[in-house]
Amino acid sequence: MFSGTRQPIVIQRNELPLLLTGFMATLAGVGLARFGYTALMPQMVQAGWFSGEQVAYLGAANLLGYLAGALAAARLAERLGMLRTLAWSWAATALSFAACARPDFMGPGLNMNMAWFFLWRCLSGMTGAVLMVLGPSMAMAAAPVQRRAVLGPLMFCGIGFGALLSATLVPGFAQISLTAVWCAMALCSALAWWTGLAQARRIGSPSPATALRSSGQAPGAVWSAAVVLVMLAYMCDAFGFVPHTVFWVDYLAREQQLGTAYASMQWAFFGVGAIVGPLAAAFCATRFGWWRTTTGAYAVKTLAIAMPLFWASFAGHATSSFLVGALSPGMAAITSGYLMQLIGPQQHKRIWGYATAAFALMQATSGYFMAWMYANLGAYRPLFAIAGSALLLGTLMIATSRARPQAATA
Repeated sequence: MFSGTRQPIVIQRNELPLLLTGFMATLAGVGLARFGYTALMPQMVQAGWFSGEQVAYLGAANLLGYLAGALAAARLAERLGMLRTLAWSWAATALSFAACARPDFMGPGLNMNMAWFFLWRCLSGMTGAVLMVLGPSMAMAAAPVQRRAVLGPLMFCGIGFGALLSATLVPGFAQISLTAVWCAMALCSALAWWTGLAQARRIGSPSPATALRSSGQAPGAVWSAAVVLVMLAYMCDAFGFVPHTVFWVDYLAREQQLGTAYASMQWAFFGVGAIVGPLAAAFCATRFGWWRTTTGAYAVKTLAIAMPLFWASFAGHATSSFLVGALSPGMAAITSGYLMQLIGPQQHKRIWGYATAAFALMQATSGYFMAWMYANLGAYRPLFAIAGSALLLGTLMIATSRARPQAATA
C-alpha cells in the first residue's frame, strides 16, 4: 500500500465521493454515536436522569453493541448489499438519538428507563461498527492504490469532527434541556446519513480482479506473524483507550470537581486532536511508512493515556486530551492502512472486519471491566494506570511486527 513516494494531501474533485463516504460513516458511527454520549454523561447525572454508575454502564452498552455490529458487518453486506447496509445503519444511528430524547418515555420507573436507554445505546454501537467497517472499506477499495495512504486517514477525520461537534452542541443545548441535546444529535446524524448515502451511490464497486490489478499484489498468506501481532496490539489499544473515550469528561467534571465547562473544553481539545490525528497519520504514512508510523503512534499514545497520573494541570489535561484524541481515529486509520499493506485490498474488508471485531470484543470487555472497577472503587484514576500498561504492551508488539520483505515493505 505504501509505495515509497510522497503523495500530496490535496483532494481532487473526483475523490470527494470516496472521502465523504468514509467521512460521514465515521462521523455518525463513532464521532456522534459514541463520543456524543461521552460529552453527555455528567450532564445526565446532574440532571437526575441516571446515577454515575448507571451512565458508566450505558456507555459500556454502546461498546457491547459495537462488538455485535463488527461481527455482523461483512455478512450483512453480503446479504443486503454494501449500499443498503450503510443506508440502514445511518438511519438507525439517527433514530437511536431521537429515541433517547425523553428520560420518561417508558414511564416513571427508573428500571424501565434504564432498559430503554440500554437498548438504544446498544443499537447505536451496532450500527456504528457497521459504518466503521463498511464505509471506509468501500471507499478504500475504489481508491487508486497510490492515493490510499492519503484518503484512508482523512476518512477517519469524521470521528474527530463528531467529538468536536458534541463538545460544542452539548453545553449549548443543555442550557435548554437534555432533550434538545439528543434531538440536535439526531439531526446531525440524519444530515450525515443524507450526505453519506448520496456520495456512496456515486462510488463504483471494483471487482476483486480489478482491485488486485490496481494493487499489483496477489493475495498471500493472510495470517502472518506480522498480521497477528498487529491484531493483538490493536486489541491492547481497544482496552487502553476506554478511560479517555468513555469516562474522561465525567472524570474531570465530577471526580476532579473541575466542572462541566472545564470538562467540555477538554473534550473539545480531544475533538480537535481527533481531526488532526488522521491528517498527521496521512503525512507520516506517506513519508515514513506504515510500520514506523504505527510504532511511533503506539508509543505516543501510551504516554498520553498515562499522563493524568503525573501531570494533572490544565496543560497536562489538554495535552492528554489532544494526543489521545489524535490517536483514537488516527490509530484506526494507521492500523487499517498497515493491514492493507500487509495483505492487499482484496482481503482487506474481511481482515479489517476481523480486526474491528477483535477491537470491539476487547473494548466491550474493557468497558464493562472498568465500569465494574469504578462501581467498586468509586474512582476513575486507577483506570488510567491499567490503560497505560495495556498500550505499553501493544507498543512492544507493534515494534516487533515489521513484515518480512516478501510480504510488505515499511
